[in-house]
Amino acid sequence: MKQFRFREWKVYQDAHRLFSLLLKVVKKLPKEYRFELGSQLVRSSSSILLNIAEGSGKQSEKELNRFIETALGSAYETLANIDILRFNNLIEEKDFGDAQQIITDICSQLGAFKKKLDL
Repeated sequence: MKQFRFREWKVYQDAHRLFSLLLKVVKKLPKEYRFELGSQLVRSSSSILLNIAEGSGKQSEKELNRFIETALGSAYETLANIDILRFNNLIEEKDFGDAQQIITDICSQLGAFKKKLDL
C-alpha cells in the first residue's frame, strides 16, 4: 500500500479547499459567535479531512469504509453548521454557495468511494 496515498485523492484535496474557505469564514464571524459556532465549524470540517486521511491507512476495506462513513457524516454536519450561519445572516452568500458546492462534491465523491468498497 502506498504511504500517504490520501494526499493524491481529489476528495482529500477538496476537503482541504473547504477547510481553508471555512477558516476565512470563521475569522469574519462576530467575536461573540467565533468560539461556539466557529469552533464547531472548524471541528466538523477538519473531521472530514482527518477521517479520510486516517481511513486511508487502514489495512482492510471494511475499516476504510467506516472512516469514509464518518467523513460523510462530518460533511453533513458541516453543511448544517453553515446553514445555521446563513439562517442568522452570519455568512456571506458567496461563501455559503462556494462551501455548499464543495460539500456537495465531497459527498458525491465519498458516496462513490463507499459504492466502490460496497461491503
